[in-house]
Amino acid sequence: MKVLIIAATDFEVTSEKIREFTLIISGVGMVNTAINLTKELLKNNYDLVINMGVAGSFSEDISLGEVVEVIDERFSEIGFEDGNRFKEFTGLNICNSYKVEGKTNLKKVKSITVNTVHGNENSIQEIVRRLNPDVESMEGAAVVQVWENFGGSCVQIRSISNKVEKRNKADWNIPLAIKNLNTTVEKIITEL
Repeated sequence: MKVLIIAATDFEVTSEKIREFTLIISGVGMVNTAINLTKELLKNNYDLVINMGVAGSFSEDISLGEVVEVIDERFSEIGFEDGNRFKEFTGLNICNSYKVEGKTNLKKVKSITVNTVHGNENSIQEIVRRLNPDVESMEGAAVVQVWENFGGSCVQIRSISNKVEKRNKADWNIPLAIKNLNTTVEKIITEL
């Protein structure tokens, strides 16, 4: 099986075993991810794309350092404001959400992909009310959208580095999240 692994940043991939596979460090955000993944897929064919990275959690049921699999992914910001309300476009043939088949035994979660990570209590309450996500990242939906356009399926593995709340780095645990992320992805690729 020919596997492509994509992560936003180099520091999220610490495993030498993972680095033996074709690895793209896309850069942070949807645009960087879409551009760099598309460039790679135009040159090479893959059976599976694994998107790995850290994420913030909205859910009290997901612990710091816990590794999850995203099976429901959504671009949360494609739409328009109508006064104080956010609305999604209709009738424009825009796909905002993607469902993927789970491929691991990890906890399955619903994720949103954002340009700006949440850190304002009002915007957090609003996004939870509107979409009720479990986690958020800045790249996930871009990977799913690009890979689906190439006719494939992917797996998105996220490890929780922080709770989504007013920005408070003292409560984050990025080292634990990265350690658990790499251990889990190593296990997944070993079992392929």
